[in-house]
Amino acid sequence: MNRFAYVRADSTAAAFRDAADPAARFIAGGTNLLDLMKYDVERPSRLVDISRLPGLDGIEPTASGGLRIGALVTNSRAAVAAEVTEHYPMLASALLAGASPQLRNAATTGGNLLQRTRCMYFYDPATPCNKRQPGSGCGALDGVNRNHAILGASEHCIATHPSDMCVALAALEAVVHVTGPNGDRTIAFADFHRLPGDEPQRDTTLAHSEIITAVELPPQGYAGHSTYLKLRDRHSYAFALVSVAAALALDAGGISTARVALGGVAHKPWRDPQAEALLVGQAPTEAAFRRCADALLHGAQGHGGNDFKIALAHDAIVRALTQAAAGTPQSQTDKRIA
Repeated sequence: MNRFAYVRADSTAAAFRDAADPAARFIAGGTNLLDLMKYDVERPSRLVDISRLPGLDGIEPTASGGLRIGALVTNSRAAVAAEVTEHYPMLASALLAGASPQLRNAATTGGNLLQRTRCMYFYDPATPCNKRQPGSGCGALDGVNRNHAILGASEHCIATHPSDMCVALAALEAVVHVTGPNGDRTIAFADFHRLPGDEPQRDTTLAHSEIITAVELPPQGYAGHSTYLKLRDRHSYAFALVSVAAALALDAGGISTARVALGGVAHKPWRDPQAEALLVGQAPTEAAFRRCADALLHGAQGHGGNDFKIALAHDAIVRALTQAAAGTPQSQTDKRIA
């Protein structure tokens, strides 16, 4: 691990000032950043500790009837908060599916949005990786790519986004609140993370000195008809091969609203509103769910080791939509897939 300075900010103004150096990094829970520093992937000149900033650790209702979750709220706290479990159970389930209890106790809402890919080439400085070192190549393209992207990838990067929480937030159409030296702004969740394109080193649209302050959830939480289904090599403490956050609003036996987000398949949580629109006005049948899955996976491409993900994702979408329609969400404690 390289040498670095450390400072604890007591205000956002101090945090902006302390992080003015492009090589500085903010730290709160540190569950991802410290790993990257140990592997010599991240080499910050300074760590700016924002874990004590006031006003970022609350969970409170919004004037519109939604919910605001502060950036410093831990994943474990958000997963069991009554406001989340009652009105946004899909988010609670996604949080419980992620990492381990020990990591959830430290990981924060804001940090979860910013965690970086777990691609083995990204983590190994001895191998080529355009995300870690632009222009060096992508080792996964012709290498070991079982866990890699089948959607939205580019010739420069086929890494996947690792978060479970973010898949649920994508389906819920959350809004990210940020603040920076130039003031406050909001970012629609669909616009927060980036596809790799020709700049895979840029994961998000967040500016360097900006800090996430909160995530805002809309009033509609799909509490009665939603699920988070995560398929992985082992039931505990593993990243998703494919995950699905599915949410439906039903009216007189038909689907009036549909939201489907995929994890483990792209550089960001994957949604396609046009595919979701195919379900609107339809009865919640397997045939309708398969048509939606076909559309969601249109253009999916494997890279040899991950070809199986296309069929796996298709079946997972159908399974998740079936669970959501029946109001029988996937349990994160029962080891069977419902």
